[in-house]
Amino acid sequence: MTNGVFYCSFKLKKGASVPEFLAAAEKLNNEYISKQKGYVSWKQLNDSDTWLDILTFETMEDVKAFEANSANPGELAQHFYSFINMPSCKVRYFTALRSYGE
Repeated sequence: MTNGVFYCSFKLKKGASVPEFLAAAEKLNNEYISKQKGYVSWKQLNDSDTWLDILTFETMEDVKAFEANSANPGELAQHFYSFINMPSCKVRYFTALRSYGE
């Protein structure tokens, strides 16, 4: 297994509604991200201050294509991004060499 992984840590804007943010993320996933070539999963983690998005695709090429396609965000992505403090975003790419469990 050598999945490609898109990793992004970020903070929400001050006063952003977490339930509304999560609803925007779910809508974005269901209507756009999950339909991208090679999509495997999207996990969102939070430690009360910092958020972490981990998107897994079948290959690193699929990750790069997803990123290129997302360069011009549509309405769903713009709504999702409206909750995020964009300067706080840190993006990295990983190759998943092995996975244990689910």
